[in-house]
Amino acid sequence: MADHDLDPLDVEVYRALLDRPGTAAELADRTGVGAGLVRVALARLVALDLATRSGGRPVVFGPVRPEIGFGGLVVREERRLERMRALQAEFEERYRRAVRGTDPAELLEVVRGADAISQRAEQLMRSARHEVRFVDKPPYAEPPSVLHPAERELLDRGVRFRGVYDRAALELHALDEDLEPGLALGEQARVVGEAPLKMILVDGHAGLIPLDSGEPELRTALVVRPCTLLDALGALFEVLWQQALPLRLHNHTSLSTQDARLLGLLTTGMPDRTIAKQLGLSYRTFQRRLRDLMDALGAQTRFQAGLRAAAKGWVRMPFPEDTAPP
Repeated sequence: MADHDLDPLDVEVYRALLDRPGTAAELADRTGVGAGLVRVALARLVALDLATRSGGRPVVFGPVRPEIGFGGLVVREERRLERMRALQAEFEERYRRAVRGTDPAELLEVVRGADAISQRAEQLMRSARHEVRFVDKPPYAEPPSVLHPAERELLDRGVRFRGVYDRAALELHALDEDLEPGLALGEQARVVGEAPLKMILVDGHAGLIPLDSGEPELRTALVVRPCTLLDALGALFEVLWQQALPLRLHNHTSLSTQDARLLGLLTTGMPDRTIAKQLGLSYRTFQRRLRDLMDALGAQTRFQAGLRAAAKGWVRMPFPEDTAPP
């Protein structure tokens, strides 16, 4: 633990100080923690300018006002992060210079085994500072079931996620536990009829692709570091992104949740029976709901339904500015 970090005991002792100043023994009684551990926590709080100590005997500890104490702590943390970012930028540039003279074979890392590929993919994603781009299609190291914890955490931190889903792959993802949570957190998703390969691209510094997209299981993958191949993968992603149709499942309209899901999947071009399966409906029930939705739009054909849904803002079509990188 770094000198500037607060552990749970530090936080607990600080809370006790806010309730009432006291000696180390009194604070130990109030928190139920050993006196020795409380003294260590108090020493750290004093060193971090979050607590004060009297000069008399017995020594009485008191809290520094949170807006003052934690304000200073936040400023120091921000300065530390700035130094870390500066070091990262320096080392990234140093790495790029070294890579230019590197044996080309060292720009590719072969990862074997589903577990190792899953771990490597998570490591790469967690290294993202700005954006993760991905193309989703089989084969998978792990079957898609729930939203990946790394994606959830990165979206919460403000990292941008753009994903292109192969239309057939959508059938393998759960709506309520995978696709919808990601979209609700800010993932931007689009769908293409058939993606040429799957990939994960992290900022501009790494990519992960399968060695053989034709295999039923993902057994071998390549990590690609900055080089012409990584640039080509990034360019391919942007072409797919521009060609793809937006996937919108969360409901910001007067539609029911089920109808919003139906319309969102319908606009991706998925087959009717596949949509019915995703929604957990019989094919007959799906047809009836689709007919009711078209009647609500005053549409005689699906083409008309798509135009009128777009006019109402029920579906979102891609615009040129959507394709620009951040």
